[in-house]
Amino acid sequence: MTVTVSGVAYTDPVQDALARDLDGTLWALCEGAATGKPRYAAELHPERQRVAMEGLLCACCRHPADRNEHGMLWVLPVPDDAVDLRWEGLHSAIPPMCEPCSVSVPLLCPRLRDGHVQLRVREAEPIGVRGTLHPRPGSQDAPDYDAFVRYDSPDMPFVVARQAVRELRRTTVVATAP
Repeated sequence: MTVTVSGVAYTDPVQDALARDLDGTLWALCEGAATGKPRYAAELHPERQRVAMEGLLCACCRHPADRNEHGMLWVLPVPDDAVDLRWEGLHSAIPPMCEPCSVSVPLLCPRLRDGHVQLRVREAEPIGVRGTLHPRPGSQDAPDYDAFVRYDSPDMPFVVARQAVRELRRTTVVATAP
């Protein structure tokens, strides 16, 4: 990995080219392919998460997310410190779900088992990525390993993305589980 005044890149140009999406965003490379069942206690494989978010697919089974007249189905954990939580405008790195997985996954995923909400979302605009933001050359700052960077930010060339982020709008709460 190298950081220049124009941004961050993998030192191998072939690897760097393969790790970039069509918009030029650099994505984290992980060992192994994004195959098999997801490990529910871990963060999704970056490629699996990106493909699910770009295609609005269920990350568990890779089928299209459930849609009806009220919107697309999202199942999200309820934060521990949730007080008067508003779901409108929420930034989510969790992909939508299909109906069958919305029933089974909360039983398997520790984050959802502790409390979750089912939302119907009419708009889910891609707004940025979460990943490692590297400081510019000459800066004494340490890398920020959990930075949210908007697509239109001047910091975008300096991030290695792990998760695509969408802003959920026109949301309707369908159900909650403690």
